[in-house]
Amino acid sequence: MIRFHLKKMIEEAEFQRGKRIRIEDIARETGIHRTTLSKLANIRGYNVTTDIIDKLCCFFGCSIEKIAEYVPDETVAAK
Repeated sequence: MIRFHLKKMIEEAEFQRGKRIRIEDIARETGIHRTTLSKLANIRGYNVTTDIIDKLCCFFGCSIEKIAEYVPDETVAAK
C-alpha cells in the first residue's frame, strides 16, 4: 500500500513559511480539488494519479519520497 504524508507536509510547510496552510490554499494553487486532497489526507490507501503527486511535489518543493512511501500490506494488516 502507498501511504501519503499530506498532513505531515502541511505541518512542515506551515512551520517553514510561518503561516497556516489550509486544504483550500493547496487546492487553489495546485488545481487539485479540495475533496481529493481531503481524501488523500484522511483515507488510508486512497488512490491518486501521478499528476496529483507531481502537483503536490511542486507545491511543497520536495521529492516524491517526502509525499508518499510504500508500506507492505502485511505491515498494515498487523496494525
